[in-house]
Amino acid sequence: MKLIDALVSAAPAIASIRRDLHAHPELCFHEQRTADVVAAQLTQWGIAVHRGMGTTGVVGIVKAGTSDRAIGLRADMDALPMQEFNTFAHASQYAGKMHACGHDGHTAMLLAAAQHFATQRNFDGTVYLIFQPAEEGGGGAREMIKDGLFEKFPMEAVFGMHNWPGSEVGKFAVSAGPVMASSNEFKITIRGKGGHAAMPHNALDPVPVACQMVQAFQTIISRNKKPIDAGVISVTMIHAGEATNVIPDSCELQGTVRTFSIAVLDMIEQRMEEIARHTAAAFGMECSFELVRNYPPTINSAREAEFARQVMASIVGEANVGAQEPTMGAEDFSYMLMAKPGCYAFIANGDGAHREMGHGGGPCMLHNPSYDFNDTLIPLGATYWVRLTEAWFGSGEKSV
Repeated sequence: MKLIDALVSAAPAIASIRRDLHAHPELCFHEQRTADVVAAQLTQWGIAVHRGMGTTGVVGIVKAGTSDRAIGLRADMDALPMQEFNTFAHASQYAGKMHACGHDGHTAMLLAAAQHFATQRNFDGTVYLIFQPAEEGGGGAREMIKDGLFEKFPMEAVFGMHNWPGSEVGKFAVSAGPVMASSNEFKITIRGKGGHAAMPHNALDPVPVACQMVQAFQTIISRNKKPIDAGVISVTMIHAGEATNVIPDSCELQGTVRTFSIAVLDMIEQRMEEIARHTAAAFGMECSFELVRNYPPTINSAREAEFARQVMASIVGEANVGAQEPTMGAEDFSYMLMAKPGCYAFIANGDGAHREMGHGGGPCMLHNPSYDFNDTLIPLGATYWVRLTEAWFGSGEKSV
C-alpha cells in the first residue's frame, strides 16, 4: 500500500480521538459533543468551520490556490440506539447507545485527511469536509441539503465512504450505478368485527385476511416485477388479538420494502395497496394502507465511480479494488447523490481480529453489539481522501 507517511505518523493521535468518540456515542441530531470535538480539531488546525447545518452538522472549508473548483468529502457522525457488549477501555459510556456502524471511524478518517490538508494543500481549489449528523434513520443528509449545503458550499461532486467488515484490510470496492437500496416502511390495518372464537360466523375475522395478504404480496415480487429488477417485501410484524378465545376487531401488518429504483418502488406500492384493499373487501372488510418512503436508492455516478476506482488502485493496486456487491441496506448519502454527481465506496474493515481482549461474543459486523472500527484503516482511508482530492483538481475536468 502506498500510504502517505505523515498520515501514518499522525494515525495514533487520530485513533485516540476515534476511541473517545466511540466511548461517547450520540444519536441522530444530538451529536453536540461529537460536533464540538470535530469543530475544535478543525479550528486547531486552522481550518474554517461552519456549524449548525442540519442541526448538528459541521462543514470544514479548506481552500488552496486560486481556482473556483470545489468538491465535498462526507463522513457521518451519529451512533445507534443499542447496548454495547464490548468491555474494552473505549467501550460506550452511555447505556443504550453505541457506535456499532463505524461512524466514529468515518469521522476519524476525514479528520486525519483534514489535518493533512491544513499543512499540505497540494491542490488548487476548495475541499468541503462534510461531517453529517443523523444518518441512522434521521435523514441528516437531507436536512443539511434543506439548510442550503450545496448553495452555501457549491461543489462539483461529493464523495462518501463506509467501512465494510468481512473483507481483508487493504481492499476497496466501488461501482457505478445502484449500490444500496431505498428504505421504505408500510403499515396496514385490517378492520373486521370481533367476536367469540367458538362462533366465528358471528364475526369478521381479520387474521386470515392478513395471512392472505402476506402471501399475495410475494406475487408482486415474483409476477409483477421484472425478474432482472431487485425488490424485497418483508412483512416483519403482525399484531392482533389479546386472548385465545376472542376474534380480534383488527389486525395490523408492518414491514419494509427495498428497491434499487423509484420506478420499481412506485409499482410495488401501487400493487400492495390494491392487493390489501381488494383482499379486505373480498372478505367484507376494510383496511388502511400507508407506505412511508425513507431513504432513496444510493446510485453512483459512472464518471465519479471510475475516478474513485483509479485513485484507490493507485494506493492499493488494481487487484485490491473490487466491484461493490449491491446491498439492500440503505444510506442517506443517497440524497447527496440525487443532488450532485459523486460516489459512495466501501473500505474493508477486516474480520474482527483487530478487536482487543474483552470484546463480547458474536461477529464484528455492522449493527452488532460486538462491533468496533478497525483503527488501522485511518491512514488508509485518509490517504484515499487526500489522493482523491489531489487527483480531482489535477484532472482539469469539471463535473457536470
